[in-house]
Amino acid sequence: MQIRAFEESDWPRVWPIFRDIVRAQETYTYDPDVTAEQAHEMWIEAPPGLTVVAGDGERVLGTAKMGPNRQGPGAHVSTASFMVADDAQGCGVGTALCAFALGWARDHGYAGMEFNAVTESNHSAVRIYQRLGFDMIGTVPGAFAHPALGRVGLHVMYRAF
Repeated sequence: MQIRAFEESDWPRVWPIFRDIVRAQETYTYDPDVTAEQAHEMWIEAPPGLTVVAGDGERVLGTAKMGPNRQGPGAHVSTASFMVADDAQGCGVGTALCAFALGWARDHGYAGMEFNAVTESNHSAVRIYQRLGFDMIGTVPGAFAHPALGRVGLHVMYRAF
């Protein structure tokens, strides 16, 4: 698996991953009726941020975006988001993307990384983040309407560098 910067020619392989994850309504707060154009605008980061793909040859296994979590006086803290193709889950893609984002953020002088809305029912992501050194700062109870579980919390997680 190789992680590299997103190229526009990757979008036809990234969009189905994004679409399927968002339509499942289990992990992201994006509108499930998002169009490909809207998704592209939300997912592809402009500098100083970066969007990457994890691939195996021509196959895109997952994608991540990273950059400053806030503007102005909060721009020294980074954030990142990750999506892994359904048939690539459990194969280390999410861990590799998160480790890449952490290295990128450190290399770019950020003081830490914050995740603002990790669905508490996304146990695999929570385990990955904790294994990579993130602390759970708090949980907003019932802030996410999961299609099968009802209202579940959204965790705020942080890792200082």
